[in-house]
Amino acid sequence: MKKIALLGATGSIGTQTLDIIKSDRNNFELTAVSAYSNSDSMIGIIDEFRPRFAVMMDKAGYDKVYEYCKIENRKTEVLHGMEGLIEIATLPEVNIVVTALVGMVGILPTVRAIEAGKDIALANKETLVAAGELVINKAKEHEVNILPVDSEHSAIFQCLQGNSLTEINKIILTASGGPFRGRTFEEVKYIPKTEALKHPKWNMGNKITIDSATLMNKGLEVIEAHWLFSQPYEKICPVVHPESIIHSAIEYIDGSIIAQLGVADMRLPIQYALNYPRRMNRVVEPLDLVRAGRLTFEEPSYENFPCLRLAFEAGKQGKLLPAIMNCANELSVDLYLKEKISFGDIYYIINECMEKFDYNKAVTIENILESQEEVIRFIKNKYN
Repeated sequence: MKKIALLGATGSIGTQTLDIIKSDRNNFELTAVSAYSNSDSMIGIIDEFRPRFAVMMDKAGYDKVYEYCKIENRKTEVLHGMEGLIEIATLPEVNIVVTALVGMVGILPTVRAIEAGKDIALANKETLVAAGELVINKAKEHEVNILPVDSEHSAIFQCLQGNSLTEINKIILTASGGPFRGRTFEEVKYIPKTEALKHPKWNMGNKITIDSATLMNKGLEVIEAHWLFSQPYEKICPVVHPESIIHSAIEYIDGSIIAQLGVADMRLPIQYALNYPRRMNRVVEPLDLVRAGRLTFEEPSYENFPCLRLAFEAGKQGKLLPAIMNCANELSVDLYLKEKISFGDIYYIINECMEKFDYNKAVTIENILESQEEVIRFIKNKYN
């Protein structure tokens, strides 16, 4: 039986991971779980799954869950903050850590889990974007698996089975195009968040939905693919595929293209990561190719979606620039969701930070956190 630590249980990926665990109790046990502030959801998880440990990042949420477990005589030990995240990510009995956290908060517990020899089911983009060099080197050193949970990277991973990385000609990284496909940057610069949050295919959290609207989400995935599959950026090719049927593909050196197709349901890649290398009975409806009908493909516009261009630039320059870019994106998206800046300002702020800060330092936890603090201070002073 695989014992799972789930970091970030109340978001979209977290709740669907719980669905997978619930569907196969003979093979999975939820040993530890975390959430940010949603204490009511955490209490429901504790009642249903009875994990040994629960972590709340928010102090008020921690107090509420702690008191509930004490009054109801629950055996779950309730922990708080980053120390709690690291503790559950490194528990001796845990086999696999699912990192479904949002943002750079996922980096440190992921690194500590790898150092403790845990396989990682990775749904936290920022971990590889900001610290890819560090994380991949640690994974090799400690001989642990990094199992991608993103639908695109899971698709690439599945298409690689039985093949060699050296035989890849290019990675075809598909994108839905988001809610503003076909529109110019000038047309959407002042678009309200209600429009940007209407993703045509996927039901996701607010931050990743805005990232999809700017195509920064695809830019982050380009950097992830570079680290996961050891490919140069010239071989990673985003392609807009609005039907979201092909989740990504690999073109091999002999000209063959192998693709992974499926319905737009994140439970499929989550299930594959948790069961790897086995496949288990389906938890999603099968794809009906006849009903799916026509599949279309377009090149993304780097002029109309300049955040995608910034991600390529950051990835190619490397060192701390992806971490700076990622932090600036997190903060600017948050400002946009709070209606303090316009949609177009997301790009302008990221570009400004990439030009402003020194990135020519070694990729270490300390340097990543230091650059993050510099970006946070600058943006808060200028835009709050």
